[in-house]
Amino acid sequence: MATTAASGDPTAPGASPSERAAAGKALRGEVPRSRQGEYTPAADRADPVDLLEEQSARRVPELVPLRYGRMLESPFRFYRGAAAIMAADLATTPSTGLISQLCGDAHLLNFGLLASPERHLLFDLNDFDETLPGPWEWDVKRLATSLVVAGRENGFDASVRSGIVRSAAASYREQLRRYARMRTLDVWYARADMEDVRVAEANRLSGLGRRRLSQAMDKARSRDTLQAFRKLVRTDGGRPRFAADPPLIVPLRELLPDAEADRTEELLRGLIESYAGCLRSDHRRLLEQYRVVDMARKVVGVGSVGTRCWILLLLGKDADDPLLLQAKEAGTSVLARHTAPSRYDNQGERVVTGQRLMQAAGDIFLGWERFTGFDGVQRDFYIRQLRDWKGVIETQLMVPRGMRRLAALCGATLARAHARSGDRIAMAGYLGNSDAFDEALVRFAECYADQNERDHQALVDAVRAGRVTAEQG
Repeated sequence: MATTAASGDPTAPGASPSERAAAGKALRGEVPRSRQGEYTPAADRADPVDLLEEQSARRVPELVPLRYGRMLESPFRFYRGAAAIMAADLATTPSTGLISQLCGDAHLLNFGLLASPERHLLFDLNDFDETLPGPWEWDVKRLATSLVVAGRENGFDASVRSGIVRSAAASYREQLRRYARMRTLDVWYARADMEDVRVAEANRLSGLGRRRLSQAMDKARSRDTLQAFRKLVRTDGGRPRFAADPPLIVPLRELLPDAEADRTEELLRGLIESYAGCLRSDHRRLLEQYRVVDMARKVVGVGSVGTRCWILLLLGKDADDPLLLQAKEAGTSVLARHTAPSRYDNQGERVVTGQRLMQAAGDIFLGWERFTGFDGVQRDFYIRQLRDWKGVIETQLMVPRGMRRLAALCGATLARAHARSGDRIAMAGYLGNSDAFDEALVRFAECYADQNERDHQALVDAVRAGRVTAEQG
């Protein structure tokens, strides 16, 4: 069972900063920082494949083998799809009881580049499917373990991996202490502008590292609506239509019989019209200037494969004025079994609210709606732009120095995201000045990376035994 500080949130309304810091520091007596390094599989630990199968039962059946195929590829790919497994394990680990809004799946590749509405390139968290309030330690431990799993995939030895995790942990701790001293509005306005990051990293990266950073920034800026339009859309009979690339992209008219396609098209058009109600009034007026002209089902990610996801092509003044939106099914967070119930009945609203709370800047088209499909089943969705300067970090190309710098940036970003909603002063009081938490995180991450490899092997064995089916794609 998890060890959680008996006092829960130690701060009372109106407590002074010094009282909050002292309360956080006092939690070290209940949950010593060294104990954050503990992980022992519970005696009644659920079978990892059973947990994956439980998720798969709610997904599009024909896409589930594709999900397993992607997770088979490596322990890192498995880890990306195994948030539910780790959530159950994290719930058994020591916790201070201090709560913040969590990403819920804060692995290395869920950090990246994105655009602000003012067209600045930022570094931030970029996946919130599992977001929910919970113990701040869970996000930090998921990030740290992903660094070890990625480091092993790159062939880094244990001492190098430890240095990478320490970099993330120290950055998280130091930045959180910095935010504890800041005014609340200054915390809210904080962000990692990539031009500032480029300048700050100029003397810390090698020449190759600096070039790769610049290339990643340039590539992210090129990944916009027009680039997605050129890649995904073809002209058919003078009309723009999504090009089929099964099973990854299947146009609606090729996916369903005519009657079902007609009904689904009508419902999806209604989805876009009704979701606009949760947008800001000026953004709603902007959306009204576009019309939906085509739609297709899209396969996304690793852990998300099998969830229902539609991409929609909208046009403004003419065929050279596109907007591509993505409507993605939002299920119950993997954290939900292990935390207090969500205050939101609509899972799409849960995702959007969490994203707005944790991200420094967001997509102007981000919103949610409930959708009843032609099968009569009601499902929750969140809607956003398909692509808006989204850049992914290619960790497999990184040398140790580059991954250490990326780890530090991720740690600082996660600290800022947690500081916006959690008691940053109490959390900083608990973490303190020493590296006690950093060292504990190194131990936890290596130990849980071993667990992840065992779970990956369990999936390999299940496929070999015919228990589950996997397909490449």
